[in-house]
Amino acid sequence: MTAPFAALPDLILEPLVRAALLEDLGQYGDVTTRAVIPADKTYAARLNARADGVVSGMQIAAIAFRLVDPALEVKTLIADGTPCKAGETLMTINGSAASILMGERVALNFAGRLSGIATLTASFVAETKGTETRITCTRKTTPGLRIVEKQAVLHGGGYNHRYSLSDAILIKDNHIAASGGIKPVLTAARNSASHMMRIEIEVDTLAQLSDVLETGGADVVLLDNMDTPTLQKAVEMARGKIITEASGNMTLPRINEVAATGVDYISSGALTHSAQTLDLGLDF
Repeated sequence: MTAPFAALPDLILEPLVRAALLEDLGQYGDVTTRAVIPADKTYAARLNARADGVVSGMQIAAIAFRLVDPALEVKTLIADGTPCKAGETLMTINGSAASILMGERVALNFAGRLSGIATLTASFVAETKGTETRITCTRKTTPGLRIVEKQAVLHGGGYNHRYSLSDAILIKDNHIAASGGIKPVLTAARNSASHMMRIEIEVDTLAQLSDVLETGGADVVLLDNMDTPTLQKAVEMARGKIITEASGNMTLPRINEVAATGVDYISSGALTHSAQTLDLGLDF
């Protein structure tokens, strides 16, 4: 099966996987496997889904096995970004039994975690059906794993917010307070930003939104922690003037009613910080 998404270069992912393998193998390697598995023993293993979901992390799982032993034959059957059913085989690994066992836990840790993010994201996206609203993640990611967790959001049908603080100007409430208000903070941001840099500003009230629209200079407004009726009014005020993003308390049960307001984006940290690991297993 051809992956529906362009894969990241292995070169980017290998350092993450290598660090995880070194952590797991410790100072002396897999002492259990060395003690009980003959060096010439070979096996055919299958990485199986034990629950329904959306697959992510197959590329990383394959890298884990190949870093342990380049001679292993690894074949991905269900590509990243593809729905899976419980009982389906996602990947086969053939070769040295010892090598497979050494790579097993790291491969499953990555694949289960990332598939959980993709699966939760797909649930959020399903709640926006029939609207133009897009689901996006935040920077509330596991330190060191942001690039793969954000990739998993894409695999679930979502979109990415900033990768880092350097990607765009996002003016939060503390920036506004420290700068003396909406007008001075937007003026300073616009004077500093290049023509390639977008500016987003957070507001908590309709009065703040009115100030943003009157001042100008922002490309996106983040409507933070508003109840749905207030959010509806905010979207109507901003329509045709500025891109809108709803954030704060964006839980799965609420997504449908928020998307119905016509907001352009819904951002939720839950996609990455609250996703349940998808149950996967390696069977010989």
